[in-house]
Amino acid sequence: MPAKILIVDDEKNIVDILKYNLIKEGFETIEAYDGKEAIEKALRLNPDIILLDVMLPIYDGFAVCRKLREKIQTPIIMLTAKEEEVDKVLGLEMGADDYVTKPFSPRELIARIKSNLRRSTLANTIGSTDVISISDLEIDLARYEVKKDGKIIDMTAREFELIKYLVQNAGKVFSRETLMEKIWDYEYFGDMRTVDVTVSRLREKLSNNINEYILTKRGVGYYFRKD
Repeated sequence: MPAKILIVDDEKNIVDILKYNLIKEGFETIEAYDGKEAIEKALRLNPDIILLDVMLPIYDGFAVCRKLREKIQTPIIMLTAKEEEVDKVLGLEMGADDYVTKPFSPRELIARIKSNLRRSTLANTIGSTDVISISDLEIDLARYEVKKDGKIIDMTAREFELIKYLVQNAGKVFSRETLMEKIWDYEYFGDMRTVDVTVSRLREKLSNNINEYILTKRGVGYYFRKD
């Protein structure tokens, strides 16, 4: 079955261009033209990935992303014409997995989609039965679950891949460039700020008043503390 892509944009010419390129790559497409329609179709039709424009009628892309993250973990790629870093960061903080700034090449967009689909597929595939326990955290590699004090923490596939990689290499420091290559699967399209925001989200979800699990080596990168 071809992967099903939900395209959300209020400009029909952009939707038509995206639809043409995605169908040519073998994907199935669904279209939505405002925030309300996007939420309804995302929840009802269960797409494999969502391409979500920021500037939308009724609900903007940030609001749509936040509302969807309360219910589903489908990969979301934000589409924005804005260059301001704050908009990119806000999208990631709302739970987006990735973003692409307009104008973008079809090649770049397809690379992002395939990368996110690979991560999502891994998240739904039973693999190793290992469970890693560290202090009040339990990381189940088979179920793609992280528990803190016995309670499941909601995570995107990308967030899980990042925590998994850092935990399996606890104590080793990784640059943002290395993490972008290993976790996001691309070297040349990525904005390093993506790594920073994802690490920040993980820290908020994992930390407590006693433990900080993901640490920063100033001027080098990030690492998971080794007990």
